[in-house]
Amino acid sequence: MPEKDAFGLEIYNSLSKKKEKFEPLNPPFVGLYVCGPTVYGDPHLGHARAAVTFDVIYRYLQFLGYKVRYVRNITDVGHLEQEETEQGEDKIAKKARLEEVEPMEIVQKYTISYHKGMDLLNCLRPDIEPTASGHIIEQISLVKKILENGYGYAVNGNIYFDIETYRKDNPYGQLSGKVLEDLQSGSRDTAGLDEKKSPHDFALWKKATPAHIMRWDSPWGEGYPGWHLECTAMSLKYLGNKFDIHGGGLDLQFPHHEAEIAQCRSAHGHDPVKYWVHNNMITIDGAKMSKSAGNFINLDELFEGRHEKLEKAYSPMVVRFLILQSHYRSKIDFSNDALAAAEKGYNRLMNAATLLNELKTSPELSEETATLDREIQDACRQCHVSMNDDFNTAQVLAALFELSAKINALHNGQLSKSDLSVSACNEMVATLEQFIYAVLGLNQEVSVEHDLTGNLIELLIEVRRKARENKDFATSDKIRDELQEIGVHLKDEKDGTRFEINR
Repeated sequence: MPEKDAFGLEIYNSLSKKKEKFEPLNPPFVGLYVCGPTVYGDPHLGHARAAVTFDVIYRYLQFLGYKVRYVRNITDVGHLEQEETEQGEDKIAKKARLEEVEPMEIVQKYTISYHKGMDLLNCLRPDIEPTASGHIIEQISLVKKILENGYGYAVNGNIYFDIETYRKDNPYGQLSGKVLEDLQSGSRDTAGLDEKKSPHDFALWKKATPAHIMRWDSPWGEGYPGWHLECTAMSLKYLGNKFDIHGGGLDLQFPHHEAEIAQCRSAHGHDPVKYWVHNNMITIDGAKMSKSAGNFINLDELFEGRHEKLEKAYSPMVVRFLILQSHYRSKIDFSNDALAAAEKGYNRLMNAATLLNELKTSPELSEETATLDREIQDACRQCHVSMNDDFNTAQVLAALFELSAKINALHNGQLSKSDLSVSACNEMVATLEQFIYAVLGLNQEVSVEHDLTGNLIELLIEVRRKARENKDFATSDKIRDELQEIGVHLKDEKDGTRFEINR
């Protein structure tokens, strides 16, 4: 058992609707699966919330000493536009049609974009990142097992999961709290229901129409897998038929995660996961994030300040800090004011962190127990207690700010360093460094006067533009290459050149 688990980690289980003591199935090993992105667009705030949430969980489990296998998938086929009724085009195929490229070009482009955004947010890469299209064999095998056990049926080359047969022996809706009879009576969408036994039966395998580009051979003809099937096949392949934690956004509880549970029970006779963990949603200025509402913000727009709701650009660490200020099961409302406040909080915390070396080398510290020791030790202990209380990063930050206030007061002479012992100081230094960097994943960002830097870069861009007009490509290339060496990347577009600073 990990040594640092002295306070006892508890996790809120979405299935039981209560906090439970974390007891891995096979300690010290932990299996963590998180539903990743469907890669048909640039990463946005919703992606950031989920990625940061599970990055912190991954980091903390490792911090406690567990050997974690973190698996997060890439959905590159099978996710249709209308999720609950499984109607419309494949999201990636539609994007490919609109951009007149191959679907896998879309997948490659937006997978790279997603990785770039998450890297800027300092999210650790998962240990395994499987793709749906790379696991067709495993998905076909899973469908065969479900059919053999009597929980699926074939119609015109489509394979559906038989919900009513499943419900004779198994509960359905426990995770989300949905009651199917209520959903059925309230539904007006009857498209495609003529071949289903129940409107809630979902596709395990879809027959490919002549126009459908992504298709694979199967025992039931050419087609492609259902969206729900993918995560079940990939999670079980890499983490075993039962694993510790399955994560994702709250919006995935139904129908996606309910379907995953049903598929695993139908194939293997038991639940796939011990703890279900879901992060809450994001609103922007109090409204649900939506492209049609005009409040949809991509990460690039946020980091570069290119959105009408933003007064300036905000760094990736400020965005990460804002996410951490709320418990992962609480909603987060993004606004320019909230980001500005988070920026001040982030800077205050990191400024205190820079004073640590000065403090721990101070000769004025007491060699024996001193007045401030108990307050310091209580705040340090609170960091551990808060993280063990269902990963409560908001309370961790509150404790870190308490320590930061002490550091600033000691630095400014408002408190005497002789009132702090060497041992308490060392504990405070270790706690701040461990929780700021290793657990919360915050980084020190280089302090740069953005306006001055921007003006200088724009000046170089203008010099480069004139060099290109004069066909002086050597100078043009030199400016571009040397800017790139210091982390400034130029993007030549139809309406001019813009720059991006790689943080």
